[in-house]
Amino acid sequence: MSAENLANYIKDKKILILGFGREGKSTYNFIRKYLPRKHLTIGDKNTVTLNDENVSFDCGEDYLEHLGEYDLVFKSPGIPFMGVSYPDTTEITCQTDMFLRFADCTVVGITGTKGKTTTSTLIFRMLKEAGLDACLIGNIGVPVFDDINKDKNAVAVIEMSSHQLEFTRTSPHVAVLTNVYEEHLDHYEEGFKGYVNAKLNIVKNQTEKDFFIYNGTQGISEYIDEKKIKSKCIKVYAEPDEFVSSLAALNNNLKGKHNRQDIGFAAAAAKCMGASEDAIRAAVEKFPGIPNRMEFFGTFGGVDYYNDSIATIPEAVLCAVEAIGNVGTLIIGGLDRGIDYEDFENQLRLLDIDNIVCLPETGHKIGDALLKKGCKAHIEKVRDLPEGVKFAVSNTKQGKACIMSPAAASYNVYRDFEEKGNHFKQLVMNMTK
Repeated sequence: MSAENLANYIKDKKILILGFGREGKSTYNFIRKYLPRKHLTIGDKNTVTLNDENVSFDCGEDYLEHLGEYDLVFKSPGIPFMGVSYPDTTEITCQTDMFLRFADCTVVGITGTKGKTTTSTLIFRMLKEAGLDACLIGNIGVPVFDDINKDKNAVAVIEMSSHQLEFTRTSPHVAVLTNVYEEHLDHYEEGFKGYVNAKLNIVKNQTEKDFFIYNGTQGISEYIDEKKIKSKCIKVYAEPDEFVSSLAALNNNLKGKHNRQDIGFAAAAAKCMGASEDAIRAAVEKFPGIPNRMEFFGTFGGVDYYNDSIATIPEAVLCAVEAIGNVGTLIIGGLDRGIDYEDFENQLRLLDIDNIVCLPETGHKIGDALLKKGCKAHIEKVRDLPEGVKFAVSNTKQGKACIMSPAAASYNVYRDFEEKGNHFKQLVMNMTK
């Protein structure tokens, strides 16, 4: 049994659970289920309170300085390791790594800068339509230890972030890499190179029996020697084949070239698992869309409103504007993580958009650059999202669309992109009553 094998592997080790958010708590619950009296240490920047006499705490600003005291560290994905040192005797791991090493079921893993969640959800739905015992877990919001006891006939569809892949030593049977763009540069000492290397762990340990599906339009040759990849490689292009094109026409929730390519990734992965074209077609037709991803949430005052808060990089914003079309107002801006926006600015200034509303921090810088470059759109720099929505509601022409698509992370003001997206929807609905 996979969970018992994992429990046997860790039972004699001195363990630190690093980070006590959703995944850290899941790790704690798993260990307590199989090793109820084992002593553990929980490390977190914030104070953690837990009624367990077999737990010690290492909390505060210096919580990353004692890793060498442990045999095994379960690292939560959101903790950056830039400048963190630890000896070779300490094994750094995470739930994704341990699941890949010990779970009995087949794993389909999906990573990429953008398109992970749409692709993962489509694959899951395609496999369910094909009658397979599939689960959807991982970075999508369900810790993988919550489903580690799936039997060998099941399929775990796992969305994998770069943080979850950074310390993995095993690759999934079917690996999907949707694309790679500048993102999370503040998490890796080698910047973009470190980010890409983490992503590529999804394929590095595959065998000849496995499949690697990747973006043929973007290519991967500048990141990895394709001759060293042992698995069967399948390229998916931005311009899809006739079958995928026919699928995209079935569902208005999958607008745009990027969504068509996500359908292509999903269809290729589902076929590797034996799904028929009929099952694939049924899943696409029934796909309900995903919140915060070009999410249409209503027409108010003759204006169509879209919440695209997941669009934290420039490429995603440009895809959304192209897919939705007829954009009257675009709201951008968020946390400055050192992304180069010059290319984005050059493309944005040429688009047929009436208003570009610019939020702090990155929005103000982009707005200033657009003004210098003679952008056709009206540039409105605002203090915060409420001020930005107020402007949008008053100045977006009837018959057009208003999109919040930030091209930046949300952490300068919000907990995450979901909180920002929900606030945007609430503001629009309140101001358009």
